[in-house]
Amino acid sequence: MSDLQTGFLCLMTRPTEPLFYPKYNGEVFMDLPPEYLSERYQRIAGSIKTHHGSTAKHHISIKPVELPNFGYTARVPRHGEFNLFNPAQRQVAGRLVGDLLSQPDPQAMLSVAAYARDRLNPTLFQYALAVALVHRKDTGNVPVPSFLEMFPTRFVDPALFPKLVEEGFVVQQGERVAIEVPPSFSASETDPEQRLAYFREDIGVNLHHWHWHLVYPQEGPLEVVDKDRRGELFYYMHRQTVARYNVERFCNRLPAVKPLKNLREPIPEAYFPKLLNSALNRTYPGRHANMVLSHVNRPDDDAVATILELESSLGRIKEAIQSGFAIAADGTRVPLDPKKGIDILGNIMENSILSVNVPYYGNYHSLGHVLIGFIHDPDNLYLEGHGVMGDFTTAMRDPTFYRFHGHVDDVFDMHKQKLSPYKAHELSFPGVSISDATVQITSGKAARNRLLTFWQRTQVDLGTGLDFGPQGNVLATFTHIQHAPFAYQIMVQNETAEQKKGTVRIFLAPIYDADGEQLLLSQQRRYMLEMDKFVVKLHPGDNRIVRRSDQSSVTIPYERTFRRVEASNMPGTESFRFCNCGWPDHMLLPKGHPDGQSFDLFIMISDYKDDAVSTGFNENENCNDSHSYCGLRDQLYPDRRAMGFPFDRQPVAQDHLMKDFVGRFPNMSRTVAEVMFTNTIISRT
Repeated sequence: MSDLQTGFLCLMTRPTEPLFYPKYNGEVFMDLPPEYLSERYQRIAGSIKTHHGSTAKHHISIKPVELPNFGYTARVPRHGEFNLFNPAQRQVAGRLVGDLLSQPDPQAMLSVAAYARDRLNPTLFQYALAVALVHRKDTGNVPVPSFLEMFPTRFVDPALFPKLVEEGFVVQQGERVAIEVPPSFSASETDPEQRLAYFREDIGVNLHHWHWHLVYPQEGPLEVVDKDRRGELFYYMHRQTVARYNVERFCNRLPAVKPLKNLREPIPEAYFPKLLNSALNRTYPGRHANMVLSHVNRPDDDAVATILELESSLGRIKEAIQSGFAIAADGTRVPLDPKKGIDILGNIMENSILSVNVPYYGNYHSLGHVLIGFIHDPDNLYLEGHGVMGDFTTAMRDPTFYRFHGHVDDVFDMHKQKLSPYKAHELSFPGVSISDATVQITSGKAARNRLLTFWQRTQVDLGTGLDFGPQGNVLATFTHIQHAPFAYQIMVQNETAEQKKGTVRIFLAPIYDADGEQLLLSQQRRYMLEMDKFVVKLHPGDNRIVRRSDQSSVTIPYERTFRRVEASNMPGTESFRFCNCGWPDHMLLPKGHPDGQSFDLFIMISDYKDDAVSTGFNENENCNDSHSYCGLRDQLYPDRRAMGFPFDRQPVAQDHLMKDFVGRFPNMSRTVAEVMFTNTIISRT
């Protein structure tokens, strides 16, 4: 590993320890110019170098460079909260990203970052540095630890950490054992919402949400924010998240979430996270049942908003949808057409800098998070920080996240419902038909169309984030849902005399709701789980397509979700940072039910001529294997169709059920598959 890579890794290791404190088992010392040390340490710079530098085997010298004026970062106190849902703090983060990216080379950026690290809010700094490293083309070989590694208290019960510290200090590296993370009990089993804790509080799910927003920041230089179909990805990633959560609810015999469309009604769901906000060393505040949203008036936190402000923004967004056009800042009309409309709406709703008119349409999504995040102390009367809804790394733990995003998705669907249903020529693929499609577990003698889920024990290294703690690896073992590996087998006939190219689209959808009532296709389309999408060549005659679950275009493998820092240096992983964006593989399948849960397995092959974009996309290169929710790095989204096609629009009137829809098109297939949950724990081998 080069000094440059090691230097950046030291910046991201133990984020609240002084940078000069030796890293990596005391072997690496960052040799800083005296003026780069924080004020506390400048007057003892000599003794610091003598004491700490003399014991380290490897020194990395930081050269002084011309520094930006970081005065603007004072809006985020060093020992205060950093909240990306807060517009003012988000602007600070965007400006900091710009200052890092504007450095002429990585060495200069390392120097600037080394100066800033111990002066700025640690969460702000780590976020901005990660965004800059992800987006600079000349830092592609720099590993970026995940927030789990840097701020583990945001993901794991803080009661675990005294045990981790004890194990690390008392026991030598080779003799350490993993500390067991107990299943999350943020509530007792008498609370029905606790049945979904395994989903909401899954480490991989919350890392996914953080990393998506890392790859798609709302503020910063235009080249960082303005990515292909960014607004549509915001809509689709969150739609899929809410759909997956609702399907999990069906598996647990709970109804779909009730969208939080009335911000003035009491919120019946309580939530007490029992997590530590590492910026303040305080637990995230909880929320009692039936609390009511109100204004937020916390000027010191740059959080001032009213419910009326949000209602006004929402009214204008709905007006744009009904009229078919948005109003730009210069007064011109921006059509919300079938191709670009959802992308425009996504940027308006999230309120990125790509919004066509920020002053007019406001900041609905982010301020919604702010109001919910401060519901317990809207006027800062009790000096409490924000709840988990105010933080990208923790928001998905709260049941209200899914109610609020269910409502946001309803607004997006108002636009989708205005679009005409797809016509037959848009859905068909003349000359191509699917004669048979099945799915099957790949290990042992398994029945067709029966999939299996269970609990799995997995280890993760939390040593990187144990500030002022033991050196080396400190492991924790946690339990999460997992599925047995499986594969699809699709038999396809190409009835023409020439080779054809098609896109295989695979979705899984519940057939019944929580009450056992069959879902109409018009309802089912909102619960379609995208499982995979890939391109195939179809030779004349019979074609047999086999596709493994671990090849999914939706997920990233276990190794990228729970990666150790050392593993990031393996050859061929220089683009792994972008690859960390993706749904975790262990959550690809819904949990199912001990008695079996029936799903429609929908498979379609569309004509690649209608799907192709002008890009050199190859799913087997670099990290292109998780593009469905995350797009591609520096490339166009590799599918011309709308995200979620063919279920993003309402079906025609005669397609009451999935079988009616599929029955009209030979290039489609419907198979009933069963997901069975086994309540056993299997350790990862």
